[in-house]
Amino acid sequence: MPDWNDLPGSWLATLVALTAVGIGTSQAQLPLPAAVAPIGADLFKQQCATCHSLNAADPPRQGPALAGVYGRKPGTLADFHYSPGYAKADFVCDDEHLDTYLADPQALIPSAIMPYKQKNAAVRKAIISFLKEQK
Repeated sequence: MPDWNDLPGSWLATLVALTAVGIGTSQAQLPLPAAVAPIGADLFKQQCATCHSLNAADPPRQGPALAGVYGRKPGTLADFHYSPGYAKADFVCDDEHLDTYLADPQALIPSAIMPYKQKNAAVRKAIISFLKEQK
């Protein structure tokens, strides 16, 4: 291996110049793929379907069926036993409330028994858009 001290004095200048113009770096790099927006149906299946059904005729799971949840007052599905905080919920499930709920259920409905907390706003938005379509 050569000793850097034995090289001509301009080696550092040459290295800096080559790096500055991008020799060997910019040509070899591939562009990053475009980000793919999350798909609500896939996210629901992956993150929600274990506890929630989309079919109102299905028996309740750990959570209530979510068909028609958008526009409905929380805690009002007849065949599901909700935690006490839902009785005090005085709003309907819309974009704003569902977004807050999915980010931290207990912040919106104290005593809500739902361990899911989604910090990613894009994921919440995709799930909410999907739930809007479920009648």
